[in-house]
Amino acid sequence: MEIVSLAISALLVSNVILSRFLGICPFLGVSKKTSSAIGMGGAMTFVVLASSLLSFAIYHLVLVPLELEYLKLAVFILVIATFVQLVEFFTKKYMPSLYKALGVFLPLITTNCVVLQVSLDVVSEGYNFLETLVYSISISLGYTMVITLFSAIRVRLDNCDTMPAAFKGNAIALITASLMALAFLGFAGVLQ
Repeated sequence: MEIVSLAISALLVSNVILSRFLGICPFLGVSKKTSSAIGMGGAMTFVVLASSLLSFAIYHLVLVPLELEYLKLAVFILVIATFVQLVEFFTKKYMPSLYKALGVFLPLITTNCVVLQVSLDVVSEGYNFLETLVYSISISLGYTMVITLFSAIRVRLDNCDTMPAAFKGNAIALITASLMALAFLGFAGVLQ
């Protein structure tokens, strides 16, 4: 039951975008097209999952036995940067249209606080391997779900002819994001 609770919490209740406000830059920048949002979600899912699992292994198998825990931040950033480069090379070679659509936001996954926060959460919360796997997948799916829903709403709002000029663009995007955050607050009662 703890695993299910962890998954629901990471996916809905403590969603990284809507409740922790991490990863806002790509959330607002890539969400103008649904296909780009799904691509960013896929890239983030791979990077979060791979980097958190490798960071977990390095921390517990190398840093802790050698009493080098203070190096975790530097090691985690190197691991994240490596996986982002792999994703960038892969999308550039095999998905050039997605690579072009994501633009500068793809390499910015390296500095995306979501990816680093998941690795740090795994270590600070003392998760075991299964919990790390579930947490990483749930955070990633929550990110992908929210950015995809947000992009679908933004596409519809951008095509709306009756919207006042003052609300067009980022103004309505931020209002929409705040309303989504309020809606996701309703999931807090699920775990009680």
